[in-house]
Order: sequence, then C-alpha cells, then structure tokens
Amino acid sequence: MSIEMIPDSTPALDDAAAARRKAFVDAARELFFANGYAGTTMSSIASKVGGSKTTLWTYFPSKEELFAAVVDDIVAQYGDALAIELPLDEPVSDVLRVFGNLLMTKLTATPILSLFRLVVGEAERFPHLAETFYERGPRRGKARAAVWVGEKMVRGELRMGDPMRAVQQFTGLCQSGLYQFAMLNLPESRDLARLQDDVDAAVDAFYRAWKPDV
Repeated sequence: MSIEMIPDSTPALDDAAAARRKAFVDAARELFFANGYAGTTMSSIASKVGGSKTTLWTYFPSKEELFAAVVDDIVAQYGDALAIELPLDEPVSDVLRVFGNLLMTKLTATPILSLFRLVVGEAERFPHLAETFYERGPRRGKARAAVWVGEKMVRGELRMGDPMRAVQQFTGLCQSGLYQFAMLNLPESRDLARLQDDVDAAVDAFYRAWKPDV
C-alpha cells in the first residue's frame, strides 16, 4: 500500500535558496515553540535568521504558510508511521503491533509533542492551525490505515464496521497510557519501555472488539 501524499507546490529552489528557506522554517519552529503562534512575529523570525522581513515574505507570504511549512518539515522527519508498509497478507495483530509501536515512538518524540502542545494551546484563537496540523499529519495516517482495516474487514479477518472508527479506536487505545504522561511532561513519561506494553494492550483490546463474528 502507498499513501497519497499532498502535492508539493513549492517551486524548485537552488541550493542557496533552499538553505535559506530551511533556515526560516527552523527559526520559525524554534520561536513558535518558545513563544507560541500569537507571540511570534514575522519580523522576529527574519531577525533570528539575519535577513529582512521582505526576504522572508518572498518565501512565505504569511505566517500561516510558514506554520504549514513547519508542520510539513516535522511530519517529513517524524511521520514514518504515515508511510509504513501495511501488508494485507499478514495477521491483523502482527501488523497493528508494528504500526502501533512506530506510531507511539514518533508521537512521543519531543518535536511532535511540542507541535501538538502548540496547536492545542492556540486552537481556540487560531482554529486554522489545528486544521493545518490535522490535515497534514493525523488525517493522512488514519485515512491510509482505514483503507487497510477496510480490506481486512472484507476479507473476514475483522468484523464489518466503519474502518475509520476502528482506526480511531486503535490509536486512542495506543495513546491511553504513557502518552498521556508525555503530553503533560510528567516523570512517568520517561520510561519509554512502557510504550510496548501500551501497544500490546491496545492490540489485544482492539482485536477483542473487532474480531470476526462467529
């Protein structure tokens, strides 16, 4: 299976321009995480890189577009779960266990946690940020997994139902343990070995709920 990626509409850049663009994205990410979306200005981003705001605008005409670029950059680095192979000919539990372990390893990575906290903190004032984040990350991953789940339902390896609902339940189960502590930066989140137990428990609960009717 392959995921349908969002087309990249960014014009091709030479090496110097690409490096400049990356510098703006890196600076924006650092400032967004430190000061929040509302507390970060285009001027402060340009100043951090050492260029003018006019130069920044030639790459990103708005702060919204720059935020989207930050999301895309983080997803490109940590979004392995969006592209992991989901073999149709392997047992449901085996595939879900691999998928769940990779998903939770990435979701508990510091950049992903920081991005999620930023989006949640700004969602009420800037709902478009949440929409951008969800479209470019979680929605894509869940939609792809739902295709696989739907095929497993057709094959009789899972009971029939709403594939997306099933995926939402599985990811929710995976996030019900250590991830909750990680989101709050609590000491309990330091023991990453617990992620394996969380995923094993999620796979077991999911399969009990979705195993084929007999």
